[in-house]
Amino acid sequence: MSAPVFPIRLVPEAPEGSAAPRPGAAGPAWAASSEGRVDQWHPLSGAVRPDVRFRALCGGGRIAVRFDVRGDRFVRSVATEPQGDVWKDSCVEFFVQPEGAAGHFNFEMDAGGTLLASYIVDNRRLPEGGFADWAPLPPEWMARVAVRTSLPRVVDPPLAGPLDWCAELSLPLSLLAAVSGAPCEPRPGAEWRANFFHCGDETPSPRWGAWSGVGERLDFHQPGRFGVLRFV
Repeated sequence: MSAPVFPIRLVPEAPEGSAAPRPGAAGPAWAASSEGRVDQWHPLSGAVRPDVRFRALCGGGRIAVRFDVRGDRFVRSVATEPQGDVWKDSCVEFFVQPEGAAGHFNFEMDAGGTLLASYIVDNRRLPEGGFADWAPLPPEWMARVAVRTSLPRVVDPPLAGPLDWCAELSLPLSLLAAVSGAPCEPRPGAEWRANFFHCGDETPSPRWGAWSGVGERLDFHQPGRFGVLRFV
């Protein structure tokens, strides 16, 4: 089965995140973007499988990604510290491997806007946690990643819903280049590897959805199963 392809448009300026993004109202800043869907659900997912869509643009030295989660239920957000366990909350994630990079980045944000991000070169899992070769992004780079969501920082107890929520992520290409050592200078026709996810490991209805399916093994960190991010 061939990998899915998402066309990411090169624009003069990618959005840097709305002050208060509204669900279902991406606005004119996102008009040039195509829309993809997170609809490959791992079999261990529960009954709650919301309609998750994403957009992405590149320009002005940044990549911007927007997720819209529609009809979600049992929405939870309790992680508040950077690099916290956001995957346990209602969470959306952007993983990307730039052309020429030895590893991949993971940018994970929960419904309240808390961010976890790292760079992983060897994705073999260690018994004590973590990976064989990886490092969390340092605070100075974390501070340059803009995250905005439509919900409060803390959502607890979980909201039964159904409800819609959204999250926007904007990150500098200079971050990707400095950490990976790859040029990270997208041009028309260039292809990177990427995936887009939604999860909620410790919500009342756990779920694990992907744009490009991860197969039987429940592990988002499988760059061999990423799709193609084609710059146009």
